[in-house]
Amino acid sequence: MNTVEWTAAVFSPTGGCEKVAAAILQGRAAQRVDLCTPVEAAEVAGVLLAVVPVYGGRVPEVALERLRMLKGQGAPAVAVVVYGNRAYEDALLELHTELTANGFKVIAAAAFIAEHSIVRSIAAGRPHAADCEKAAAFGQAVEEKLRVGNMSTVCVPGNMPYRERPQMPVAVLTLDSCRGCGRCARLCPTGAIPAEAPEKTDSAKCILCMRCVSVCFRRSRLLPPPAVEAMTQRLNMVASEPKLPELFI
Repeated sequence: MNTVEWTAAVFSPTGGCEKVAAAILQGRAAQRVDLCTPVEAAEVAGVLLAVVPVYGGRVPEVALERLRMLKGQGAPAVAVVVYGNRAYEDALLELHTELTANGFKVIAAAAFIAEHSIVRSIAAGRPHAADCEKAAAFGQAVEEKLRVGNMSTVCVPGNMPYRERPQMPVAVLTLDSCRGCGRCARLCPTGAIPAEAPEKTDSAKCILCMRCVSVCFRRSRLLPPPAVEAMTQRLNMVASEPKLPELFI
Protein backbone atom coordinates (compact mmCIF):
# COMPACT_ATOMS: atom_id res chain seq x y z
CA MET A 1 0.00 0.00 0.00
CA ASN A 2 2.06 2.94 -1.29
CA THR A 3 -0.53 5.68 -0.78
CA VAL A 4 -2.53 5.35 2.41
CA GLU A 5 -6.16 6.44 2.13
CA TRP A 6 -7.74 7.21 5.50
CA THR A 7 -11.33 7.16 6.68
CA ALA A 8 -11.78 8.68 10.14
CA ALA A 9 -14.88 7.57 12.06
CA VAL A 10 -15.04 9.63 15.24
CA PHE A 11 -17.52 9.89 18.12
CA SER A 12 -16.60 13.18 19.79
CA PRO A 13 -19.42 14.87 21.70
CA THR A 14 -17.17 17.39 23.46
CA GLY A 15 -14.16 17.50 21.13
CA GLY A 16 -11.56 15.33 22.89
CA CYS A 17 -11.71 12.45 20.42
CA GLU A 18 -11.63 14.84 17.48
CA LYS A 19 -8.42 16.41 18.79
CA VAL A 20 -6.80 12.99 19.09
CA ALA A 21 -7.94 11.98 15.61
CA ALA A 22 -6.59 15.21 14.13
CA ALA A 23 -3.24 14.68 15.85
CA ILE A 24 -2.97 11.13 14.50
CA LEU A 25 -3.83 12.26 10.97
CA GLN A 26 -1.56 15.32 11.22
CA GLY A 27 -3.10 17.11 8.28
CA ARG A 28 -3.55 14.03 6.11
CA ALA A 29 -6.65 14.04 3.95
CA ALA A 30 -9.31 11.69 5.28
CA GLN A 31 -12.91 10.90 4.56
CA ARG A 32 -14.85 11.82 7.69
CA VAL A 33 -17.63 9.82 9.33
CA ASP A 34 -19.29 11.60 12.26
CA LEU A 35 -20.48 8.91 14.65
CA CYS A 36 -22.46 11.51 16.60
CA THR A 37 -25.01 11.36 13.78
CA PRO A 38 -26.70 8.43 12.00
CA VAL A 39 -24.38 6.63 9.57
CA GLU A 40 -25.28 5.08 6.23
CA ALA A 41 -24.02 1.61 5.37
CA ALA A 42 -20.73 1.71 3.48
CA GLU A 43 -17.67 -0.34 2.66
CA VAL A 44 -14.47 1.36 3.72
CA ALA A 45 -11.58 1.63 1.29
CA GLY A 46 -8.10 2.17 2.64
CA VAL A 47 -7.56 2.24 6.41
CA LEU A 48 -10.24 3.04 8.98
CA LEU A 49 -9.31 5.18 11.96
CA ALA A 50 -11.98 4.61 14.62
CA VAL A 51 -11.78 6.99 17.60
CA VAL A 52 -14.29 6.73 20.44
CA PRO A 53 -14.53 7.86 24.07
CA VAL A 54 -14.60 5.63 27.14
CA TYR A 55 -17.62 5.88 29.42
CA GLY A 56 -17.38 3.72 32.54
CA GLY A 57 -14.78 1.44 30.97
CA ARG A 58 -16.89 0.74 27.86
CA VAL A 59 -17.50 2.17 24.40
CA PRO A 60 -20.85 4.01 24.09
CA GLU A 61 -23.41 1.68 22.52
CA VAL A 62 -24.55 4.32 20.06
CA ALA A 63 -20.99 4.65 18.72
CA LEU A 64 -20.76 0.88 18.23
CA GLU A 65 -24.15 0.76 16.49
CA ARG A 66 -23.01 3.35 13.97
CA LEU A 67 -19.60 1.75 13.49
CA ARG A 68 -21.39 -1.47 12.54
CA MET A 69 -22.62 0.33 9.43
CA LEU A 70 -19.02 0.42 8.15
CA LYS A 71 -17.72 -2.82 6.66
CA GLY A 72 -14.10 -3.72 6.10
CA GLN A 73 -13.92 -6.78 3.84
CA GLY A 74 -10.37 -7.33 5.11
CA ALA A 75 -9.38 -3.64 5.18
CA PRO A 76 -6.96 -2.44 7.89
CA ALA A 77 -8.26 -0.51 10.89
CA VAL A 78 -6.78 1.47 13.76
CA ALA A 79 -8.71 1.28 17.04
CA VAL A 80 -8.34 4.26 19.37
CA VAL A 81 -10.07 4.97 22.67
CA VAL A 82 -9.90 8.25 24.56
CA TYR A 83 -10.51 8.44 28.30
CA GLY A 84 -10.52 11.01 31.07
CA ASN A 85 -7.38 9.81 32.91
CA ARG A 86 -9.12 7.23 35.13
CA ALA A 87 -8.92 3.96 33.14
CA TYR A 88 -10.02 2.57 29.80
CA GLU A 89 -10.64 -0.96 31.17
CA ASP A 90 -12.45 -3.09 28.53
CA ALA A 91 -13.14 -0.33 26.00
CA LEU A 92 -10.17 -0.93 23.70
CA LEU A 93 -10.81 -4.66 23.55
CA GLU A 94 -14.49 -3.98 22.88
CA LEU A 95 -13.64 -1.65 19.99
CA HIS A 96 -11.05 -4.10 18.63
CA THR A 97 -13.59 -6.94 18.76
CA GLU A 98 -16.33 -4.92 17.04
CA LEU A 99 -14.04 -3.82 14.22
CA THR A 100 -12.88 -7.38 13.69
CA ALA A 101 -16.49 -8.56 13.54
CA ASN A 102 -17.14 -5.85 10.93
CA GLY A 103 -14.50 -7.37 8.65
CA PHE A 104 -11.53 -5.18 9.54
CA LYS A 105 -8.00 -6.24 10.45
CA VAL A 106 -6.97 -4.18 13.47
CA ILE A 107 -3.31 -3.53 12.70
CA ALA A 108 -2.81 -0.86 15.39
CA ALA A 109 -4.52 0.43 18.50
CA ALA A 110 -4.05 3.10 21.13
CA ALA A 111 -5.46 4.65 24.27
CA PHE A 112 -5.10 8.42 24.67
CA ILE A 113 -6.14 10.82 27.42
CA ALA A 114 -8.39 13.85 27.07
CA GLU A 115 -9.85 16.32 29.53
CA HIS A 116 -12.62 14.64 31.50
CA SER A 117 -15.95 15.65 29.98
CA ILE A 118 -17.72 16.07 33.35
CA VAL A 119 -14.95 17.01 35.80
CA ARG A 120 -12.94 19.39 33.63
CA SER A 121 -10.17 19.75 36.18
CA ILE A 122 -9.19 16.10 35.61
CA ALA A 123 -6.67 15.89 32.74
CA ALA A 124 -7.27 19.58 32.03
CA GLY A 125 -5.75 20.61 28.72
CA ARG A 126 -5.27 17.05 27.46
CA PRO A 127 -4.43 16.07 24.85
CA HIS A 128 -1.48 18.43 25.32
CA ALA A 129 1.50 18.98 23.04
CA ALA A 130 3.34 15.84 24.15
CA ASP A 131 0.18 13.74 23.63
CA CYS A 132 -0.22 15.16 20.13
CA GLU A 133 3.41 14.43 19.29
CA LYS A 134 2.90 10.79 20.29
CA ALA A 135 -0.31 10.67 18.29
CA ALA A 136 1.44 12.05 15.20
CA ALA A 137 4.28 9.53 15.55
CA PHE A 138 1.69 6.79 15.96
CA GLY A 139 -0.02 7.82 12.72
CA GLN A 140 3.32 7.80 10.90
CA ALA A 141 4.13 4.35 12.29
CA VAL A 142 0.79 3.04 11.00
CA GLU A 143 1.54 4.35 7.53
CA GLU A 144 5.01 2.82 7.56
CA LYS A 145 3.56 -0.52 8.61
CA LEU A 146 1.10 -0.40 5.72
CA ARG A 147 3.71 0.73 3.17
CA VAL A 148 5.80 -2.37 3.80
CA GLY A 149 2.71 -4.55 3.46
CA ASN A 150 2.54 -5.57 7.12
CA MET A 151 -1.07 -6.43 7.93
CA SER A 152 -0.38 -8.23 11.20
CA THR A 153 -3.05 -7.63 13.82
CA VAL A 154 -2.41 -6.46 17.37
CA CYS A 155 -3.59 -7.73 20.75
CA VAL A 156 -4.95 -5.27 23.30
CA PRO A 157 -5.76 -5.47 27.02
CA GLY A 158 -9.25 -6.00 28.37
CA ASN A 159 -11.54 -8.68 29.72
CA MET A 160 -14.42 -10.76 28.42
CA PRO A 161 -17.16 -10.69 29.40
CA TYR A 162 -16.92 -6.90 29.47
CA ARG A 163 -17.71 -5.03 32.63
CA GLU A 164 -21.36 -4.02 32.95
CA ARG A 165 -22.32 -0.64 31.61
CA PRO A 166 -22.85 1.77 34.48
CA GLN A 167 -26.26 3.27 35.13
CA MET A 168 -26.45 7.00 34.61
CA PRO A 169 -26.36 8.39 38.18
CA VAL A 170 -27.85 11.82 37.44
CA ALA A 171 -29.74 13.70 34.77
CA VAL A 172 -28.86 17.00 33.11
CA LEU A 173 -30.74 19.99 34.48
CA THR A 174 -32.09 22.91 32.45
CA LEU A 175 -32.04 26.38 33.98
CA ASP A 176 -34.69 29.07 33.57
CA SER A 177 -32.28 30.96 31.31
CA CYS A 178 -33.01 28.42 28.54
CA ARG A 179 -34.76 30.10 25.60
CA GLY A 180 -35.62 26.90 23.76
CA CYS A 181 -33.39 27.48 20.73
CA GLY A 182 -33.14 23.71 20.23
CA ARG A 183 -29.39 23.63 19.53
CA CYS A 184 -28.89 20.96 22.19
CA ALA A 185 -31.67 18.83 20.72
CA ARG A 186 -30.24 19.08 17.19
CA LEU A 187 -26.75 18.09 18.33
CA CYS A 188 -27.57 15.41 20.91
CA PRO A 189 -25.94 12.18 19.62
CA THR A 190 -28.63 9.91 21.08
CA GLY A 191 -31.75 11.98 20.47
CA ALA A 192 -32.33 12.28 24.21
CA ILE A 193 -33.57 15.87 24.00
CA PRO A 194 -37.01 16.40 22.41
CA ALA A 195 -36.93 19.05 19.67
CA GLU A 196 -40.36 20.28 20.77
CA ALA A 197 -39.30 20.50 24.42
CA PRO A 198 -35.53 21.09 24.60
CA GLU A 199 -35.75 21.87 28.29
CA LYS A 200 -36.36 18.17 28.93
CA THR A 201 -34.06 15.12 28.74
CA ASP A 202 -35.02 11.50 28.21
CA SER A 203 -32.97 9.81 30.92
CA ALA A 204 -33.37 6.43 29.20
CA LYS A 205 -31.49 7.74 26.15
CA CYS A 206 -29.03 10.13 27.82
CA ILE A 207 -25.46 8.79 28.13
CA LEU A 208 -24.07 11.88 29.91
CA CYS A 209 -21.80 12.65 26.98
CA MET A 210 -22.08 16.33 27.99
CA ARG A 211 -22.52 17.62 24.46
CA CYS A 212 -25.68 19.52 25.36
CA VAL A 213 -23.81 21.28 28.16
CA SER A 214 -20.86 22.15 25.95
CA VAL A 215 -22.91 23.52 23.02
CA CYS A 216 -25.41 25.62 24.99
CA PHE A 217 -24.71 29.28 24.22
CA ARG A 218 -26.54 30.42 27.37
CA ARG A 219 -24.98 27.80 29.65
CA SER A 220 -28.48 26.76 30.61
CA ARG A 221 -27.76 23.03 30.91
CA LEU A 222 -25.68 21.48 33.67
CA LEU A 223 -25.39 18.53 36.00
CA PRO A 224 -26.56 18.94 39.60
CA PRO A 225 -23.67 20.61 41.44
CA PRO A 226 -23.74 18.11 44.35
CA ALA A 227 -23.30 15.24 41.88
CA VAL A 228 -20.39 16.99 40.18
CA GLU A 229 -18.79 17.69 43.55
CA ALA A 230 -19.08 14.04 44.59
CA MET A 231 -17.65 12.88 41.28
CA THR A 232 -14.81 15.38 41.57
CA GLN A 233 -13.85 14.07 45.00
CA ARG A 234 -13.89 10.47 43.78
CA LEU A 235 -11.88 11.19 40.63
CA ASN A 236 -9.35 13.25 42.54
CA MET A 237 -8.59 10.09 44.51
CA VAL A 238 -8.32 7.70 41.57
CA ALA A 239 -7.48 9.81 38.53
CA SER A 240 -5.23 12.66 39.64
CA GLU A 241 -1.93 11.01 38.59
CA PRO A 242 -1.41 11.79 34.88
CA LYS A 243 -1.61 8.74 32.63
CA LEU A 244 0.44 8.29 29.46
CA PRO A 245 -0.84 7.19 26.05
CA GLU A 246 -0.56 3.47 25.35
CA LEU A 247 0.26 2.35 21.80
CA PHE A 248 -0.06 -1.08 20.18
CA ILE A 249 1.43 -1.54 16.73
